[in-house]
Amino acid sequence: MTNAATPNQLNYAMPPEWSKHERTFLSWPVQASMVYPDDYEAVSEGYAEIARAIAEFEPVTLVVNPEDLEKVSGYFKGQANIDLLAIPHNDAWFRDNGPTFLVNPEGDVAGVNWRFNAWGGKYAPWDLDDSVAPQILEHYGIRRFDAPLVMEGGSIHVDGEGTLLTTEECLLNENRNPDLSREQIEEYLQQYVNIRKVIWLKRGLDGDETDGHVDNIACYAAPGQVILQVCHDPSDPNYAITQENLHILQEAVDAQGRKLDIIQIEQPPLTMFEDSRLTLSYLNFYFVNDGIVLPVFGGAAERTDRLAEQALREAFPGRRIRTVDGMAVIKEGGNVHCTTQQMAARGVK
Repeated sequence: MTNAATPNQLNYAMPPEWSKHERTFLSWPVQASMVYPDDYEAVSEGYAEIARAIAEFEPVTLVVNPEDLEKVSGYFKGQANIDLLAIPHNDAWFRDNGPTFLVNPEGDVAGVNWRFNAWGGKYAPWDLDDSVAPQILEHYGIRRFDAPLVMEGGSIHVDGEGTLLTTEECLLNENRNPDLSREQIEEYLQQYVNIRKVIWLKRGLDGDETDGHVDNIACYAAPGQVILQVCHDPSDPNYAITQENLHILQEAVDAQGRKLDIIQIEQPPLTMFEDSRLTLSYLNFYFVNDGIVLPVFGGAAERTDRLAEQALREAFPGRRIRTVDGMAVIKEGGNVHCTTQQMAARGVK
């Protein structure tokens, strides 16, 4: 069921990620689309670890290509809380091509079907990925809103009280919506996720091939409180990037007129693979019901791993911090948050 009206006209809004989930979605990796296809088995093990970790907290649905169903089911023999859903797809980053779920004051759930163009046309083909969100919404009988905007879920965070956080590098990139101005993009965000204020950071992490997704660099911990990954080494490109974003957040006022409390988390050490920087980020953690799934990186990052886990324990004393191997899938370009998308719980007002 699609709608001509927009979500804000019907009083739907995107809830913050820490609100109650009905389930989490992930898409299973597709070897043909991988940057390093020889790593397929190792990456699949990494996805299985993430799925099992999330399943400790809430149900997980894995979107699997039909021809892979039997193989993937072998990773989860006897595993509770994980089911497989056969939907053809090109790539495995469900955060970016899946629907954005909304709720209204009565607890009804809807979903936004954004346009998807594989991060500015970087990875063809993407036609199957662009059709995943409508199939998910139809499968679960959820009201659908088709947005006239190229958008990925990893490019936005909301506080649940009218404020959205994003980066200019991504949303204003000419490879997404070249005919739209900043003001027009803000208007679409107001219409489709029902926010009143956009805080624009400048850039995402150095080397991030998503063109600066905010979910690698900053997120809300609570209304009025933002977590920011920072760099303290002036010789690292992330120093200028993160210090600029820190300054923006320090000067910002949210939709409620509040100044922001900022929690700073030190970035992992610079890590290269071949000639490319890996975009290691603790901010690519994922809220689950009563917990957080946090990627950690080990080796040279052991100290910052401990600091990140400590910071999150202090910020979220009521949540269990569940760590996973952050190196398992990062060569493919993302991490835990990039692989996931939360479905808001129905009936929760």
